[in-house]
Amino acid sequence: MASSVWYRRAAVLCRAINWTLVPKPVSSIFSNYGLVFQTASYNPKPLRLNLREPYIPDKDSERTPEWQKSTRYDRKLFGRYGSASGIDPASLWPTHEELDKIIAEESEWYPPLDVMRNNIAAREKEETEKRLAKERLIAANMAKMPKMIADWRKEKREAKLKLKEEKARRSKLLAEAQQRFGYAVDPRSPKFLEMVAEIEKEEKKKKKLLKRRQKEEQATGVVTPPAASS
Repeated sequence: MASSVWYRRAAVLCRAINWTLVPKPVSSIFSNYGLVFQTASYNPKPLRLNLREPYIPDKDSERTPEWQKSTRYDRKLFGRYGSASGIDPASLWPTHEELDKIIAEESEWYPPLDVMRNNIAAREKEETEKRLAKERLIAANMAKMPKMIADWRKEKREAKLKLKEEKARRSKLLAEAQQRFGYAVDPRSPKFLEMVAEIEKEEKKKKKLLKRRQKEEQATGVVTPPAASS
């Protein structure tokens, strides 16, 4: 029993080896145990250039694509088949417009060595001028730095003093409002705002009267003491 099983397996293996040695497009080996082996081989023939009957498109035909009627395709055909393509080499040269475009592109992207040197020198000169201008600006700003710091500190002191005066004035107005109305007033209430408007109006009147007196005193030359504020 065991010898027969080994014999079958050896026979299947031999057949598989024989099939692999012979090239087949697609080959498969089946046995009692299922699919054993599968191979595939493909040997395409090389493309050969047909110089006896080259493909030359008919430009007068409507079936010919537009890209096969272009000068670029003619250059391709002449490069592949040469004189067998029946194309005049003189017609493949670029036109005057194309030559001007080619010359402009070459002058832009491939300038002569002298032009490249001049461009590099001009660029370096421009960079040097920018750097020197920046250094001069930094030096000028550094010279102004002490005065700028002093002005900044002065502004900070004035702002702090102004804020302090504003707080004192606000506290004074709140105290006056509480004394006038008999209770603590919200600074956003209409009563408080009306009271502040009245006080500011009175202060403006007092300032105007004081200026008028000063002008009159300057005109007459007599100095009178200012009236005591209530």
